[in-house]
Order: sequence, then C-alpha cells, then structure tokens
Amino acid sequence: MSVTIGVLREQKPNETRVATTPAEVKRLHKLGVTFLVEKEAGAAAGYDDQSYADEGASLVDRSTALAAKIILTVQPPEAADLDLIKRGSLLIGFLNPLGDPVLLEQLARRGVDGCAVELIPRISRAQSMDALSSQANIAGYRAVIEALYQYGRFVPLMMTSAGTAKPARIVVLGVGVAGLQAIATARRLGGQVEAFDVRSETREQVTSLGAKFIDIDLGEQGDGEGGYAQELSAEAKQRQQEGLSKRLQQADIIITTAQIPGKAAPILVTEETVKGMRPGSVIVDMAAANGGNCPLSEADKVVTRHGVTLVGDTNLPAHLASDASSFYGRNLTHLLELLLPAVESGSVKIALDLEDEIIAGCLAVHEGELRFGQGG
Repeated sequence: MSVTIGVLREQKPNETRVATTPAEVKRLHKLGVTFLVEKEAGAAAGYDDQSYADEGASLVDRSTALAAKIILTVQPPEAADLDLIKRGSLLIGFLNPLGDPVLLEQLARRGVDGCAVELIPRISRAQSMDALSSQANIAGYRAVIEALYQYGRFVPLMMTSAGTAKPARIVVLGVGVAGLQAIATARRLGGQVEAFDVRSETREQVTSLGAKFIDIDLGEQGDGEGGYAQELSAEAKQRQQEGLSKRLQQADIIITTAQIPGKAAPILVTEETVKGMRPGSVIVDMAAANGGNCPLSEADKVVTRHGVTLVGDTNLPAHLASDASSFYGRNLTHLLELLLPAVESGSVKIALDLEDEIIAGCLAVHEGELRFGQGG
C-alpha cells in the first residue's frame, strides 16, 4: 500500500512558498509514494496545478490533503485544520516549537506526530535537510535587496563627470547563515561592509568575505551550543551597545540578524543610536518577529523613526517564493528519503527510528507524547 503525502496551500498572510515542487514530486515518486496536492498550493510560487499533475500528483481539496499519512507544510496549519488530520499521521514543517508550544500539545492530544524542521540538528549528515539554513540564506540575500530598495543613494563607488559618490557603509550584526549571505551580497554590490558577532569563531568568516570585523571586548565569550550564540550578561550587553553605538551611527545601512533560540532578540541598535544616524539611513531588522534588534522596529511594517527607515519584514524568503520553495522542497525530500528508507513487498514504510540523531532531533511529538522540551 502506498504512503500518501499531502501538500497544503499556505494560509498565513503573505506566505507565498509551497512545501514541495513538481521536481521533488517526480523524485519522490521513485519511492512509491502518492502525492495529494491541494489545488493552487504552488500558484503563488510560480508552480501551477498542471505542473504537479504532470509529475503524477493528484490535485485535491484541502480536507483530502489533510487526510494524508504525511502532511507537508511551510507554516503551521490553521487550528481548524487539526481536526481533519488523522491520528497516526505525520506533520512536517516549520512548527515553531519555541514560539508556539500549544500547537505541539494539540498534536499530541490528537495522536499526530510532528516533525519540526527547525530542530534538525546542524551536523554534516543533515546539511541537505537543514531547512532553517536554506531559508536563512535566502533571507540574508533578500535583506540587502530590501535595504537598497529603501536606501536613496548609490551603494558602490560611482565616479562620473558629474561627480563622485562614495560607497555605502553597511554594517551586518550577527554572522550566522543569514548574516554571512548579507555580507557576501552587500560586498558583491560594492558596499563597504563591516560585521559584528559575539562569537569569536566568526571573525575569520567575515574577513574571508572581504568585510571588516568589528572588535569589541565583551569580557566574556558569546559562543553557545550547536554554533548558536548564547545570551550575554547584563555587563557584556552594556559593553556591546557602547562599543557598537559610534560605528552604527556612521553606517548608511544596518542589517541585524541576531537571535537567541527561545528568547527575545537582543537589543543591538538602541533608540539613542538611531537618533544619531544620518537621515535617510536604513535598518533592516531580521529579528523583528522576536521583538527586534532595534526597539523601534515593528513586525511586518516599514516605519520611519528619527529620519531613519526601519524594515521589519518577518518573512523575507517569501519574496523569492520560487527559489525558496525549491530549496525547502529539496530539504524535505532528503528528510523523507530518511523517513521512507525501504520498500517492503511493494509497500513503503515510515521509519521513525529514534536511534537516528536527525529523526530524534526533529521529532517534536511522537505517539501522543511531547518530546521537545521534555528531555526527549
């Protein structure tokens, strides 16, 4: 008997991505699965219904897609959808376990397994499944594009008969996947780029991209587990703000990416710093969904404060829906190849092997039990 995989049309406002693409449907058909794709699921990302049908998918209504054995989504499904998911099914997507633990509890009560892709461990074997990194990469690129759209001047050095324009000074705060892509993109466009991170290991990465690392003596290390930053002490935060303030006031564009899993985003750009910036400067706050690296940012809004434009877009990858969906779909394909490892007697079997580090890491709910945050 074939395993059915349902693909949902995203319901959240401004979410244009889709959980898999026709190319991935074709690839996974080799495993013997059957795809049930909600009608117009990929339309906003540039994938029409016929392109899915051409690869063997069945086009269905939402309730039929939700009745599949495995359900693929980008954002968590709506509350009303949960009643339509069958007990024993597996939901895979960005389930926001740190921000919305209620969803995991609801899945557990309904006997639905939940795989939160943001919990996939950052190990070499899981790189091809790391959806958090693939989408952060796109977000870092798009953050620079958004900044340039709002910025009313040239970015590279421009020398003309009418005069010379100096290159824009761009500061990137936070040197994770998104920050590194923002640095690389800003450099390619001719910006004069500086970057800062509390993790000492990022210095070499910054300089290898041709940017300058901002040195600040914090008095402690900010390196956390799994390559993430850890929260600083109050004294170190004060040193950080004091060390950054002058550099940030000289910037034309600031892109902030600093986040700490499960906690409010650290304040890196204070209101006093914004007051000292040149009118017309731009801040793209990629942490706006978690409170922002600047207290003046507003989630999903573009506002002007003290003459500075602040961009609080919380879903930058959705602006590049086709490529973002392609990357995300490929991430899920690699994960599904791990979850559907064998065909026995013509039937595909789901293998939730809790001895596997990747499966154990991302399986937040299993057989009615919460595993994430419960020592599982």
